[in-house]
This record gives sequence, C-alpha cells and structure tokens, in this order.
Amino acid sequence: MAQAHGPADAATSISLPTATGSRPKPARATPHGLGTSLPPAEAQSKARGTFPYTADLWAEGLLWAAVLRSPHPHARIRSIDTTDAAAMPGVRAVVTHEDLEGDGLLGRRVADRPAFASDVVRYHGEPLAAVAADHPETARLAAAAIAVEYEPLDAVTNPQRAFEAEPLHPDGNVVRHIPLRHGDPHATGEVVVEGFYRIGRQDSAPIGAESGLAVPRPDGGVEVYVAATDPHTDRDRLAGCLGLTAEQVKLYVTGVPGSLGDREDQSFQLPLALLAIRTGCPVKLAATREESFLGHAHRHPTLLRYWHHADREGRLVKVEAQLVLDAGAYADDSAEALAAAVSFAAGPYVVPNAVVDGWAVRTNNPPAGFLRGEGAMQVCAAHEGQMDRLAAQLGMDPAELRARNVLATGDSLPTGQAVTCPAPVAELLAAVREAPLPSLPKDGPIEDWLLPGGPDGAGDPAAVRRGVGYALGMVHMLGAEGTDEVSTATVRVENSTATVLCAAVETGQGFATLARQVVQEVLGIDDVVVAPVDTDQPPAGPGGRGRHTWVSAGAVERAARMVRTQLLQPLAANFGMSAELLNIEDGRITSYDGVLSTPVVEALEGKELWATAQCRPHPTEPLDAAGQGDAFVGLAFAAVRAVVDVDVELGSVRVVEMAVAQDVGRVLNPRQLRTRIEAGVTQGIGAALTEHLRVVRGEVRHADLTGYQLATALDAPEVKVVALVEERDVVAPFGAKAAGAPPLVVSPAAVAAAVRAATGQPVNRLPIKPQFAVGVTE
Repeated sequence: MAQAHGPADAATSISLPTATGSRPKPARATPHGLGTSLPPAEAQSKARGTFPYTADLWAEGLLWAAVLRSPHPHARIRSIDTTDAAAMPGVRAVVTHEDLEGDGLLGRRVADRPAFASDVVRYHGEPLAAVAADHPETARLAAAAIAVEYEPLDAVTNPQRAFEAEPLHPDGNVVRHIPLRHGDPHATGEVVVEGFYRIGRQDSAPIGAESGLAVPRPDGGVEVYVAATDPHTDRDRLAGCLGLTAEQVKLYVTGVPGSLGDREDQSFQLPLALLAIRTGCPVKLAATREESFLGHAHRHPTLLRYWHHADREGRLVKVEAQLVLDAGAYADDSAEALAAAVSFAAGPYVVPNAVVDGWAVRTNNPPAGFLRGEGAMQVCAAHEGQMDRLAAQLGMDPAELRARNVLATGDSLPTGQAVTCPAPVAELLAAVREAPLPSLPKDGPIEDWLLPGGPDGAGDPAAVRRGVGYALGMVHMLGAEGTDEVSTATVRVENSTATVLCAAVETGQGFATLARQVVQEVLGIDDVVVAPVDTDQPPAGPGGRGRHTWVSAGAVERAARMVRTQLLQPLAANFGMSAELLNIEDGRITSYDGVLSTPVVEALEGKELWATAQCRPHPTEPLDAAGQGDAFVGLAFAAVRAVVDVDVELGSVRVVEMAVAQDVGRVLNPRQLRTRIEAGVTQGIGAALTEHLRVVRGEVRHADLTGYQLATALDAPEVKVVALVEERDVVAPFGAKAAGAPPLVVSPAAVAAAVRAATGQPVNRLPIKPQFAVGVTE
C-alpha cells in the first residue's frame, strides 16, 4: 500500500502494483538465467484474476470523469455552453480548453493535437470538454448535457483528396513526403507488373480499455496512475498542457493489460489530471469500449501503387512505388511510419534501382499512430503481392522467385544503408519451403472436415480450394533517423536479493522476466524483483521494436556487471588475484585454480551493493532529400508459409496452418519467444481477414467488439515455428532481435498469397472481404 497526496493535508490510499519477482528461497530455483523458460512472476495472479490493473484502482473521495466528444468529423465550433451540465446535482467540475494553463497540445512525436478542441473539430470523437461527478453515470449525463453549437464542414476522408483540399490544420495537409531515389531511375526490366493495394484501419483493440486515476498534490501538481508505456513523454506533455513543471507531475505505471506499442493515448490522461487539480479530489476515468475506439490512434490505412521490373530469369531490376498513408487529423508518429514504409517498400530483396515516393497526409479520419510493425506491415502486403504477380507473369514458382532475389548480409537497402547485421533471409525461406504440408481434408471422413466459416460452415465441400502462399518481410529495431535511444537501470543487491529499477514498462513483451534472467545470469542469484515504474526514475523510453530487450535489458546487464565487480574484487584481493580470474556459475564463486569456492549467497551476506548504468546504441541519421541514409540500428526478418482453405462460392477463408521461420539473433526465453511469435501470427491473421475499423464519411461505425472482429482462439490455426535462426547481432547486448513484430508484419501477406493461390484472384486488399476472394468487385 502506497500513500499518494490528496486534498489538503489528507493522505489518499492508492493500491499500487508490487514489485515483480521471486521471494527468497533456501535452494536454487529453476529455471535460471538466460536461455531458459523462466515464467513471468505475475503469471499466476493474472490467470487467477488478482493482478491489479488500472481499472481496479480506488481512492477515498473518488470522483468519476467523462469526456464529451464530437459527433462530427469536421465542424466549426460556434459555442460551448456548460451551464446546464455544471448545475446538475453531483457534478463537481466541467472543463474545456479555457481551463488549460499551458499550450494545450498533445502528441507523442509531434505535439499538434489540441487536448480540447476550441474553434474546430477535425475528426469524429475529438474531445471538447470533460466532467467530474460523484457517479460515473452522472458524469456521462452531464457530459451529454453540454450544449455545443456546430457548423458542419465538408470532411476530407479520401487521402488522395488531401493534396488539393483546403488546409485542415495550421501545419498543412502533408505531414511528410519522402522521395527515395536509388540507382538508375530510368532502368527498365524485360517484364513489368503493376498492382494497386489497399490496407485497412487495424486497431489495437486492447481487451482492457483505457482507464486511469489522478490525485491532486498540495503543491498544485498532480499524480497520475495509468497504464502508460512511455511515462516520461506523457508526463512532459501533461505538464506542458497544464502549465506545470515536470517536477509537479508524476506518473505511476500500473498494470498494463497488453500493449501493441504506445498503448495509452495521452488524451485519456489529460482530462483526469485537469479535473483532479480543479476539484482537489481523486478522479477516475474508465473508458467504455466505444470511447476506447474513438479515443486512441489506429494503424495507418494505406494506398499503394507498385511497378516491379525484372529480367526473364526473375531477377529484380527496379521497384517503383507510390505510397499514401492516411495520418488522420493529426501527425503523431506518421513521419516515422512513413520512413519505415518507404525504406522497406521493396522488401528483403536485392533491388539495384528504386523510385519510391511516400506521403503521409492529414484527413478528417480518426488519427493514426503507432501500432506494431507500423509502415512495414502495409508495404509487406504490397511487395509480396507484386512478387506473386511477377511469378505468375514469368510462369515461375512464387517461392523460387523469392529465393532468387533475397537479401543477405553485405547487401544494401534502397536507402543506401548496408545490411551489416545477420540477414539469413535465404535460410528462413528454405525452412518454410521444406516444412511438411498439412494433410488434405479429403484424407479424412467428410463429417470431420473443418469448412471455411467454422465447424458448421454452410458451404459445399466440393467448392473448397486449398492454397499455399509464401511471404518474406522485415522490420527495423529501435527508433530510427537519429532517435537518441538510451535507457538507464539500477541494480541493487541486499544480502541475496536483487532489485532492478528501470522505467522500461512491462507490457506483456516480457521485459520484467528478461531483467530477472539477466541479473540471475550475471550475479548467480535466484531472487530478483523488478520495481514498479514511475517518473522519479530516469527515462527508459517507449516500448516496441525490441527496444527494451536491446536498450533497457542492456542497461540492466551493465549495472549487474558493475555490482558483480564490486562483489568479486574484495574476494580476489584476498587471494592476490584479479577479479577477472573468478567465475560465477551454479550459484557459486570459484577461482580458475579451484582455491576459492564459495556460494554467492554467503559472499553477499550482510552486504548492500548497487550500481547504475546506461545503454545507448550507435547513432543513426535522418533520410536525406533522396531518401538515402543509415537510418536504422538493426533489422529483423521472418518468412511465413500460409495454408488456407477457401470456399470459392462463398468467399469464406479458413487458415489451416502457418509455418514460421524467424531471425531471432539469440533465444533468451524459449517459451516466451514462441508465445510472442504465435501472438504476432494471430494478430496478423486478424489484419488479413477480419480486423477493420469501419469509418464511413469520417464517422466511426460499430465501435464495439461485435462490429470490430478480433481474431479469437477459434480463428487461430496451428502455428508451426519451423526455424529460429540464431545468428547473433554483435552490436546488440545479447545478440537478440525483435520478436513480436516480424510475424505480424509477414503473416497478412502470406495469408493473402495463399488465398491468391487457391482462387486465382489478385487479392489486393486487407482485410480480405469475401467478394474479393471470389473475384466480385464492389
């Protein structure tokens, strides 16, 4: 139980998550250290439903918040009248843009989004005001009672119209344009194929919707308890909006119910903080599912037009592409997503010549932002579709065509950057090609067939066709284009228990487990706990792209090695040798000559040792005016073979099997790694077949988990991890690579390829609608 400041001098009791880790045990626990399947410390509490998430928080004197959102995608605000709402019994405060003392702007990468709209709304669901009341239903009714006079304006919802439309934002409609030019722009191939592709609006759709709690401080500041994944950036933006110093705003990270990147949108946190300051009371917000869909960013819907040039033997000569990413109303991280899309537009292939133009544009659609594999997933679906088209044109096996063009270490990307990290793309492709195929349904009794559409599928078995498709893809690790990647960690050992302090948030990606394994490996002790995260700790940056495995766990390792030196130096000095001649293994400290052999726990008895360290990878640089530059720290690759059954009369699709080969660098936790691959594949299947947030003329439709169809366990096929290629990246602290994004990026393209093989249709849209699977146009 921790104490947080409340109204006046009273203390408000807030339930906080406890440190994660093991408790002292008399004997060695198993498994231990790197390379083992150490289970997450919080696994049992999550399975039993006792793990404290943000929605579980409570404080004495609690008020409830509700947010008023625009029903229009584009409108001028003539007036906002809060009189009736403020007069309702139980309402304690109503706030609008006029109550903000700071700049009032939000945004993780670019702060261009008003916390509350003041003169114009630019998307359906944009916040205008917030209410605090003594009951959640009272707060919602009061929010609905706020009278807003709108003048509806024409909404720009087609990103292609954004180029000639009137500016929707003071910064204009084009967030960024990247014109990549590589090699000879006039080169041509003997065979040219053209394709147009459309990628839909995938949502993270967290099972635990956004929620949070804010508590006022006596100094006029505020404490916010929220499932943030980048707490220091959130704190700084909150302070900027509220007109406070960073020291007056403190974020506590509570249990995160899953994340696909920067999970929490700042627009949920700002009303909480402002209302807590205004009322002098703790304020809680628990978003409904509709509010969650309206309030956070989605994957960038993307339009892609491609021309692939090749010679008669199938060697790529040139790739031309035009990419348009729909950023929605505000910029967020669209410039970064565009850089990934443009850089990886040709895929993991050797392409001597490339002409790629990419734009990210503002529209009156909901804002797009970070979602695992941003930019890379969209172009993977397109460049793999092009490889299938090219194979068909050449009369060649699609997998063989890919094999003739794969990238390898030492080759260059179209950005001119040399691939210096391991790039075993040929090995990955060979692994999925050689994996045994699943048996055909006709080999069993007809009553046992699993038809597309489910166990009770209405289709005729005679109309079912099986297809096999291949896809290759790549993602970048860490930030790009000059992002200063740095993380700080402290390891403190008292007696035989170690505590790790690092602001890297555990979002389900396994950082807390990895941090424990690192300390176990370096210090030879079992009992390691990871402290909860707050903004009093030094920044560790956001999650995603394998960042915390590389940078934050790297900082933990360096701090643990410093503690190891503190432990071993006195022992070595007693025997007249250097600490380098001592080894820690199996819980014992031993010397090279066997003279010294003592348990680590005995050597630590009565000692308190600690050290703080940073990890910062080598720098990168922005892409130049021609889209050239060393923009990425490292790359990770994956190959996927999809097997699907398609009812060619109904257009329904069943994914039978997904075979995955992945470039992992080094396996740090086998069970955790395979689980993340399976999760990435399942999310990719959702993007391929079902997940699409419908937006009609700028308005979000069916913002619930009935209208937005997440892939479930019933949709998940057998996922066969046929190869984990361990070629360590020598510049990474452990040699490991990003795990969750590569299978997500590649799986949708593989499913689309398999549906093409089964139907003979082009399948150029994601998600794949039934009419496109059977060749019916809109």
